[in-house]
Amino acid sequence: MDAHRNAHAIVAVIGGGYGGSTLAKALEADAEAGVEVVLVDPKDAFVHAAGSLRALVRPDWAPNVFFPYDRLLTRGRVVRDRAASVDPRGVTLASGERVDADYVVVATGSAYPYPAKFDTDSSAEALARLRATHEELAGADHVLISGAGPVGLELAGEIRAVWPDKRITLVDPRDGLLPGFAPALRDDLARQLDELKVEVRLGVTLTEEPPAGPGRAGTFTVGTSDGGAVTADIWFRAHGGGVHGGFLAGELTDALTPGGRLRVDDRLRVEGQERVYAIGDVTALDEAKMAGYAMRHAEVVAADILARVRGEEPGTTYTPSPIPSVLLPLGPLGGVGQFPSPDGPLVLPAATVSAYKGGDLFTGRFTELFGTGEPASA
Repeated sequence: MDAHRNAHAIVAVIGGGYGGSTLAKALEADAEAGVEVVLVDPKDAFVHAAGSLRALVRPDWAPNVFFPYDRLLTRGRVVRDRAASVDPRGVTLASGERVDADYVVVATGSAYPYPAKFDTDSSAEALARLRATHEELAGADHVLISGAGPVGLELAGEIRAVWPDKRITLVDPRDGLLPGFAPALRDDLARQLDELKVEVRLGVTLTEEPPAGPGRAGTFTVGTSDGGAVTADIWFRAHGGGVHGGFLAGELTDALTPGGRLRVDDRLRVEGQERVYAIGDVTALDEAKMAGYAMRHAEVVAADILARVRGEEPGTTYTPSPIPSVLLPLGPLGGVGQFPSPDGPLVLPAATVSAYKGGDLFTGRFTELFGTGEPASA
């Protein structure tokens, strides 16, 4: 237990993605605790990245992936700025402003190639780019996707749902789809991809990148590592990326892994720290980097901080499941899923994946979180 109870605690949350926004809302929901939340993010809106691939193929639906922060908090504040230096006592912003805090939560997420994630802080710019890329994609007959992980697979499914006649080719250096998941899921995935007429070339890499950048139309031919070649009209990269963490200062850097992630304990406190937490993609936890996990991290940290503010003994901990989870739509109606269960992996049929996620990609959940209107129909 803390040596003293905070009569008024300031919590600085660095990053307003899935974990950071969920945490900020949960902390503020307990009015009696008297927590003041300062959420720092350079974007003008929360970006629901899980919907970005559908936004690419359905530009009329694309506004559904952007949620302004102005209704997220009622007592706390959202500061639109970039963290220049984060230490155990607060954050110094790029503008020079200093936010001193009793608790600091690093929730800065990760970068990933477009169109899964955007490299702009402006929702208007992101929408404009999506619409421009949509036009390029619409005119392409053959789409090449480099990477057959969840992002590449979901992109293929979204493209097929809108354009039934386009040729789609996925290449990936691994020998199998979704390694580590149940054989029944992998078999069902292969069957659905075959029904969707998506060509999957496993154990194959491109010998060079196509001459046009990702998402830019222009017919090209590139060699493959098996001695073959692919001719296509547009391509997308669905692999790579990395964490945001170059702003960490002082002893916080001692907790970094060689890959730039933060080591945390079972209360998601940064290694060696009492009042600094990390949630979401920036953690070094042995689990996939998924929005659902980040939101679960947020619940655990909210419970921990609120207990400490009240002078109670924290009791909520987090342990990654040895059974991986996934909800992977292949368009609005298809997809595969897996959840942990007491009896092992529970494999979900396409209809269940569609009902849980594929139909609206969880947009309804975020309209509630951010206090916005109803999402447009998918």
